Amino acid sequence: MLIGLSPIFPCNDIEKTADFYVNKLGFKAVKYLNASEPHICLYKDSVEVILIKTLAGPYKPNHALYGYGFDVYFYTENQEKLEQELKNSGVKFVKPLCTTDYNNKEFVIEDCDGRYLAFGCKLGS
Repeated sequence: MLIGLSPIFPCNDIEKTADFYVNKLGFKAVKYLNASEPHICLYKDSVEVILIKTLAGPYKPNHALYGYGFDVYFYTENQEKLEQELKNSGVKFVKPLCTTDYNNKEFVIEDCDGRYLAFGCKLGS
């Protein structure tokens, strides 16, 4: 039985990325920089994101590598409120809140590393 998921984000500068998630998106950061595999865990509500250092070259987001696609899809409630909070924090929006052709209600922002972060919910069939 699967009970959770923690996306792992490779970063060129994990402290800079953590700062963005804390100050712009409202996450809390716990740093494990002296571990054998340095990383930072980010927490918000019931979500955990893990930041790791890139060792094999600079990080590139999915849309840059493959031509389209998100780097993570967060399932949300109260999307209008969250969208407004993120607008107020000054993040870059890629797509405003809308209903997609695959029947999700979602919006998409870009993080400081160029990742596309989608926030959405399924509307049903």
